[in-house]
Amino acid sequence: MKIVYKVTWPNGKIYVGSDLTDSIAYFGSPQALLIEADFPTRASRRRMSVCREILWESDKATDAEVRRKEREFIRLLGGQ
Repeated sequence: MKIVYKVTWPNGKIYVGSDLTDSIAYFGSPQALLIEADFPTRASRRRMSVCREILWESDKATDAEVRRKEREFIRLLGGQ
């Protein structure tokens, strides 16, 4: 199964990505320095929940189709 997903961070920031293997453990490629900047205090790091939501899935789509869907969702959700 190939998917396009959205990860929502506790501060409301979102990341849209795709996974061609539907790995339950895959959350994109977060950049540690950017996350650290968003949560600079010990208090802000004590308890966090990150939500991963599948926006679209297909067992027949080509890799190119998945990437196209990913870009569509990035444009659609970019204003959030």
